[in-house]
Amino acid sequence: MLPLQAELSTEEAADLLNISRPYLVKLLLEGTIPSRKVGVYRRVRASDILYYKQQNEAARHQALDELTKQAQELDMGY
Repeated sequence: MLPLQAELSTEEAADLLNISRPYLVKLLLEGTIPSRKVGVYRRVRASDILYYKQQNEAARHQALDELTKQAQELDMGY
């Protein structure tokens, strides 16, 4: 269990999302995922990471559903 208000390091957040730390930092710099700086370190709330993960999975499922629909309309055997 992870408290939703817990703050994670970039390494912990990247591990939770199963992405590289540099890619996570890019998302943080773009503002895609909110974060704050503590000295030279970035901290990310667990709730923000879980929200991003949920939104990302929903978008992926929607894209897969659309691809499946297109494949069926084109009679590709799916």
